[in-house]
Amino acid sequence: MLYYALVFLVIALIAGVLGFGGIAGASAGIAQILFFLFLAFLVISLVIGFFRRGT
Repeated sequence: MLYYALVFLVIALIAGVLGFGGIAGASAGIAQILFFLFLAFLVISLVIGFFRRGT
């Protein structure tokens, strides 16, 4: 999932340089959503791992 966030970030950067504002904004938004989703899954995984190891 982090890979897809980076792909959309690169697409947004390229589109921004080329002047495609709408595409750049949409790609940046998707990359941001995917990044925060990845971050939430990471935190959940760490918490579950912590409780499993503690038991």
